Amino acid sequence: MYNVILCRGMHEAGRSLLEARSDIRLLTLEPPAEPQLETAIADAHAVFLWLEPITEALLKKAPKLKMVSRYGVGYDTIDIAACTRRGVAVGVANGSNDLSVAEHALMLMLAVARNTVVYDGRVRAGGWRGPGAPVMGELAGRSVLVVGYGRIGTRVAKLCAAFGMRVMVHDPNFPTPRIAADGHIPAPDLRAALREADVLTLHCPLLAETRGMINAETIGLMKQGGWLINTARGPIVDQKALCDALVSGHLAGAGLDVIDQEPPDPSDPILKAPNVTLAPHNAAQPVESLAKMARRAAQNILDVFDGTADPGFFVNPEVFRRNG
Repeated sequence: MYNVILCRGMHEAGRSLLEARSDIRLLTLEPPAEPQLETAIADAHAVFLWLEPITEALLKKAPKLKMVSRYGVGYDTIDIAACTRRGVAVGVANGSNDLSVAEHALMLMLAVARNTVVYDGRVRAGGWRGPGAPVMGELAGRSVLVVGYGRIGTRVAKLCAAFGMRVMVHDPNFPTPRIAADGHIPAPDLRAALREADVLTLHCPLLAETRGMINAETIGLMKQGGWLINTARGPIVDQKALCDALVSGHLAGAGLDVIDQEPPDPSDPILKAPNVTLAPHNAAQPVESLAKMARRAAQNILDVFDGTADPGFFVNPEVFRRNG
């Protein structure tokens, strides 16, 4: 019998796959308090999680653990090195939320361009157009810099091109000829590309080299009146530097699905920064995306138990060679 912990609920599309198996026992922690997880993980063979941290200290309490399955594609809350040392596979739901996040990025971009939130507030308060109305802009003709050209970044680049934008792409891990073949402008030099960008949109993982990558210096390279869109991870951006740039007017707006502290403290300056459209880290939350992520996350668990795991859905596939 395999014991599987669900950290918070799983969409029925995935849960039903697990419940159909007579050799799997499910335990749902809703929401999972840390002491609960520490106790339950002692007998767990798999853990399904959202953004709960998996640390080496927690892994030491999980002698039976075979795999960790993420309800999404990011894995910055998981100690990958520790999992690999212990032979614990880390699965992600690659391909399940690309479209949702890409659409969300464009939604934020359009909301910033048209000052949607501000105008919504004016109408609700009895106002309309007229004196003091914020300036709006079009996407067409603007230069957008897409940082990160993975599954989401490639979709965002295509959507931006469809809106008539000049698309530059920066991704040190992606072949320049492929970017050019896709009809975009390769931008191997991030600093040079930032100087050309009217819009910066982030789609890279949070790693040591990307943490704080967008800071006072790099924001300062952007054009006066530029926009920043972040649907990746909050700490990629120095949030204080972003707030300063918005207050000074160097940046005209920002659209953020992710921030430093989630949810934010009520005193967080980002909540009072001008011209910011905020979302509660829900870019991958449309019902269609939730179902696809759940099915993939559940299938990753089943595949590990059955010895049929597809390495393409795992962050550390080397554990299979070692365990096999």
